[in-house]
Amino acid sequence: MGTDQPVFSSDLAGIVVGETAISDVQGTAGTLSYRGVDIAELVDKPFLQVAWLILFGAWPDEQEEQQLAQFMNYQGQLTPREIRLMHQVSRKLHPMLMLQGILPLLDLPDNSSLGLDQSAEHGLALAAKIPSLIAAHYRLGLDKEPISGSADKSLHENFLTMFNGTPPTADQIRILDAAQILQMEHSFNAGTFAGRVCASTLAPIQSVISASVGTLFGKLHGGADQAALEMAIAIGDASRAQAYVEDALANKVKIMGMGHREYRTVDPRARILKPMAIAQCQTGESKRLLATLVAVESACQRAFADRGKEIWANVEFYKGAVFHSLGVPSHYFTAMFAMARVYGYIAHFLEFSQNSRLIRPRAQYCGK
Repeated sequence: MGTDQPVFSSDLAGIVVGETAISDVQGTAGTLSYRGVDIAELVDKPFLQVAWLILFGAWPDEQEEQQLAQFMNYQGQLTPREIRLMHQVSRKLHPMLMLQGILPLLDLPDNSSLGLDQSAEHGLALAAKIPSLIAAHYRLGLDKEPISGSADKSLHENFLTMFNGTPPTADQIRILDAAQILQMEHSFNAGTFAGRVCASTLAPIQSVISASVGTLFGKLHGGADQAALEMAIAIGDASRAQAYVEDALANKVKIMGMGHREYRTVDPRARILKPMAIAQCQTGESKRLLATLVAVESACQRAFADRGKEIWANVEFYKGAVFHSLGVPSHYFTAMFAMARVYGYIAHFLEFSQNSRLIRPRAQYCGK
């Protein structure tokens, strides 16, 4: 009889559970690529071009890009039934819980208009709705009616207009495009893996996206962006950062947004986003909050250096300052993360569905 024991890992750390050609996270080298293209080359590309690349493994041609933009603008309009649904949602409900609950209830297209299979078009229709849902939930919370997008505007221009009620500047659109491209996909992260488990049961794509969004909500995953900025608000000023970090480390309190489970060096997304955040956050409260975050990172690095270790902020740490500068309250940050990561969820659903198997791990019984 063999003596080999099954590998045990309560968090699946180091366990290879599948293959993907969508993105490659190299933690030791500190690199990230989508479909073989480094994110540093992608961050200045049009957002929907990168979304198409992630989904289908090739750049869209001019016709495909135009059809996709038209599809997203059309599908992004909330129907009268969907607006009535949004009116029924509690104004106090966190936007991530709103998204998780309402996505499976949305109207999906019956006919193909992009020439894609139904799951792909349904996934893209849901992705198109998310910006409108987030903006509608926010405006209803202010006792204002939702604003519809315009057919002649880009995805993020429409979002910022629907959310804030005023047209954004070109710089605001550019930095939102960049921030969303940086967080569009990240291999087998917790949210994506939850979606793969859901997809393995042959559940429809709306269930898969809902499962992924629910998983993204946690503070140890997508919710770190909200937690990091709220930490900076609580600290109040860069001059208090050193004392805060010393107290947190002494009491073993996790400093949200510092370090990353995968990267053993600087998060490549943070390397790109941090200077963009500094350039964007030049006035008012956004400048003060960013200065506080920079001071927290510096204090953490000094403290870890004294222990012979290194640590860097991840992309969540500085992303909140960018979103704050765009007029977005902190409890909407993770919903905006979902607004970008949904394209990764769709891509993994399509990839996994080509050769799916029911995911059913073993458990090691430890009872009586």
